[in-house]
Amino acid sequence: MQRRPGQALTPHRRPPVVEAGVLTTLLVVGVWAQELLDLFVLGGQLDYYGIEPRQPGTFWHIFSAPFLHAGLPHLIANTVPLAVLAFMSALRSVGRFLAATFLIVLIGGTLVWLFGRSSIHLGASELIFGYLAYLLGVGWWERTPAAIGVALVALFLYGGILWGVLPTNPVVSWEAHLFGFLGGVVAALLLHGRRRGPGKQVP
Repeated sequence: MQRRPGQALTPHRRPPVVEAGVLTTLLVVGVWAQELLDLFVLGGQLDYYGIEPRQPGTFWHIFSAPFLHAGLPHLIANTVPLAVLAFMSALRSVGRFLAATFLIVLIGGTLVWLFGRSSIHLGASELIFGYLAYLLGVGWWERTPAAIGVALVALFLYGGILWGVLPTNPVVSWEAHLFGFLGGVVAALLLHGRRRGPGKQVP
């Protein structure tokens, strides 16, 4: 291919599906690697870095808790919905996906730390509920055929988990479910809430 004089070179970019796939793979491999390390090398000590509500000096655990699990059954149960919803969330934009993940972790974790029961809260379900809410929120605020279609697919696949925001099981952190969902709604509002006006273009 020849370039005309003065024509700028356009950097090659991988297709969005590839970028989303790589990011999702890194996320899933990361949570599996740390859980196997915790189980077989550290004897479960990483679980103490879950969220302990209102315990001074442990607030920063909000950034570690969503990536920790209480054993392999817990991790196995979360792996598929985490992978599917993370992949769907990252398809639009890797940058926005990373920003949404940060907001879900920050908002959801902070609310669990402030209002959760006195226990150790950990697990990727905070992210799962957050990503589901994020996809639904993007569909609501953008209202484009693509965004609405993705939201409907996510709702069809995992809408049944929304019952998890209710305190129906004493050993399940419904607080992480509820506040992770709220974090996803806020992330969608902040990242996609701008409406198009006449003559305006949004990225």
